[in-house]
Amino acid sequence: MRVPQNGLCVLCKGSRMLCRKTRCPIIVKLSSHFDIAPKIRSLHLDGSSPPGVFVGRIGYPHVSVGPLAPPFQGDTSLLDLPELWFGKSIEEIAAFRSSLVRGKTTAHVEDAEAGGRLLEMTRELALAAEPVEVELSFDKEPRGYLLLSDDVQPFGPSARINSMRTGGGRWDRRIEKAYEDTDLKAAEAVLNLYGDGVLISRIQRAFSIGTFGLKGQRRLVPTRWSITAVDDTISRNLAEGVKEFPLINEYRVYESEYLDNRFEILMLPQAWSYEAIEAWYPNTLWNPASRSVIFYGDYEGFNGRTKYASMGGCYYAARLAATEHLVAERRQASVLVLREAHPGYIMPVGVWQVRENARNALRNPPLTFNTLHEALARVAARLEIPLETWIRGSRLLRDAVHQRTIADFLSQPLPNR
Repeated sequence: MRVPQNGLCVLCKGSRMLCRKTRCPIIVKLSSHFDIAPKIRSLHLDGSSPPGVFVGRIGYPHVSVGPLAPPFQGDTSLLDLPELWFGKSIEEIAAFRSSLVRGKTTAHVEDAEAGGRLLEMTRELALAAEPVEVELSFDKEPRGYLLLSDDVQPFGPSARINSMRTGGGRWDRRIEKAYEDTDLKAAEAVLNLYGDGVLISRIQRAFSIGTFGLKGQRRLVPTRWSITAVDDTISRNLAEGVKEFPLINEYRVYESEYLDNRFEILMLPQAWSYEAIEAWYPNTLWNPASRSVIFYGDYEGFNGRTKYASMGGCYYAARLAATEHLVAERRQASVLVLREAHPGYIMPVGVWQVRENARNALRNPPLTFNTLHEALARVAARLEIPLETWIRGSRLLRDAVHQRTIADFLSQPLPNR
């Protein structure tokens, strides 16, 4: 992580909490790194890949690509399965992600089908259904740094690979079938695998390494792009199905809170539309200096959107959770996802957190209401930001109360805070 321009981290060095966070994100990462460092101070690594792979984006179209593996053997599958992380602390996530060493080699994105033996073995990891034994030889000892991103999960030190050996492993037959079908478009492969019950993270992993697509058109895709691409592809497809279902017949509120991220999901008995809004409190990672809450969000109507959402992958991750829930229920609704990120969220752990937080909310029976006012009264009681602020920033809510002015709507009594 780069030092902020104001030099606060250099001045503090994690000892005085000048950033007003409850814990220093750098120390959280370093503490877990130091636990593993003695095992990776070597030019060689012998361990079990979860399996995991990573494709970088710096230097595109020439990118770094390679396996993720810890310096130990055994059942390491949990280290790269974010679907199983919900409920774990930031310290736990940082600890097992920091143990993953990233081996790197450079490839052109168009080399997915003919990139040499290192790339071929990395692709084989993406096809695997269980941990695979890996032996890596590096040109230098792996070095670590703090990778913080709302899109990808943290990972540990990295180094360039001189050589790589794998112990083989059982391939996931469903992913293997998509890989072998060179007449199947990448988007169709993604949808087929999702329909077959393959975990989202495994589809994203295989997508990034160029496993899918027509012969001669397969490409390496940077991991952070592949995450959003898969979430977008699946949720757009599910949304088309949602539009064919009858409307829900009440106002619904779903709730979840994890890692100091508070989610309120409001469903209205209206034709499909979707909006996601995030509010970052002061002293959170992406709002370290401001004294006020920073909002941003995106919206789409019945016909979807054609431009990439400005808020990034979180928009598509939450949309995936919402659409798969409505498809499972065979109902249609207008969906608003509100997220408050509080200072306890000291470091981003990846966009999976948004997807799984939303999924967690939608797993539970909703609170149901007869009117929008009653539903929003519940939302107002749960969120710390005043309701009128959310309404002013939300196109969906403005449209919902369009028949009356916002002032008239807010004149009805809401819970005291």
